[in-house]
Amino acid sequence: MKVSLFITCLSDAIYPQVGEAMVRLLAAYGVQLEFPQVQTCCGQPSYNSGYWDETRTAAKTILEAFDDSDFVVCPSGSCTYMIHHYPELFAEEPIWLEKAKRLQDKAYEFTQFLVQVLGITDIGASFPHKVTYHPSCHGSRLLGVKDEPLALLANVRGLELVPLPHAEDCCGFGGTFAIKMSDISGAMVTEKVDHVKETQAEVLVGLDMACLMNIAGNLRHRNEPVRVMHLAELLYEGVQTR
Repeated sequence: MKVSLFITCLSDAIYPQVGEAMVRLLAAYGVQLEFPQVQTCCGQPSYNSGYWDETRTAAKTILEAFDDSDFVVCPSGSCTYMIHHYPELFAEEPIWLEKAKRLQDKAYEFTQFLVQVLGITDIGASFPHKVTYHPSCHGSRLLGVKDEPLALLANVRGLELVPLPHAEDCCGFGGTFAIKMSDISGAMVTEKVDHVKETQAEVLVGLDMACLMNIAGNLRHRNEPVRVMHLAELLYEGVQTR
């Protein structure tokens, strides 16, 4: 079984520890992640901005990079769901359309792969902290990742999971939306952080570094001592310190 890591731009360039945590966690279960170095951006920024021709160029690189993989695992629900747009992009190109459908069927967000494919909900981690969870929009609403991260968190020893008020509300990032409508985006993330503060959690955890980066920035701006982590980071730290 060839399982490949689709690292995403943010994790590759800014948060490499997320990819490292995924690689080490999956290796413990005998999954050796391949890393096609030709991979690039999934094309979501250009797609959302209406530049579909440019998006097709990026998408073709992704399709070729993972064409011979049995599974593709990604630390982002947002980027994973972007792959679901590929059949739409190549509706008039039969060869690429077939590749797009194959990739869509074998691409999984990290917790999806752990729970749905490997059948793992308890990795034996220990993390004695008060934690709250932010479900990112694309992952939860579009990709349907809801129960998987909660199942994993429920089995972490010592972890106290505190519900995040209005958890389903967007954090305000939204990719290019945060730039084009910065005032609205800023108000949304401020409201999100207000809710995080209500929980009195020590740690905010999520599945998408774009959203977590946005929330972390507002927390730092307000000098709030809440640690922000991708779930893969939390689980790996929990395994190391058990």
